[in-house]
Amino acid sequence: MSDVVIVAENGQGRYQQEVRVGQHRLLADEPVSVSGGDAGPAPFDFLMAGLGACTSMTLRMYAERKELPLTGIKVTLSHEKIEVDGKLRDRIKREIALEGELSDSQRQRLLEIAGKCPVHRALSQSLLLECALIE
Repeated sequence: MSDVVIVAENGQGRYQQEVRVGQHRLLADEPVSVSGGDAGPAPFDFLMAGLGACTSMTLRMYAERKELPLTGIKVTLSHEKIEVDGKLRDRIKREIALEGELSDSQRQRLLEIAGKCPVHRALSQSLLLECALIE
């Protein structure tokens, strides 16, 4: 895991950003529907990608450690705004498809393990976010 992620405008579009993560370079943008150029995933797409990747990797690590016959993992995520107690909240729906000759109890345990991935844990609790201006 990289210690620092750097995001900066790249001058190529109204909202387009260059995302630098260690040696990796990614583009972020907003969709055309909100005046972006759709040159890359939107911020919530990156958030969901991180959650999906963490979920799949955590399940793979657990399955290998327990020698489970898990042959494939697919995590599908979607985001929507919903009203809860009169306030709009973000909801991410995560659906996990598991392949392999798994028993019902193994499948259920893998679902429990999905809830233990580090990104799921961070998003599920009160995350501490600090923000400061620098020169």
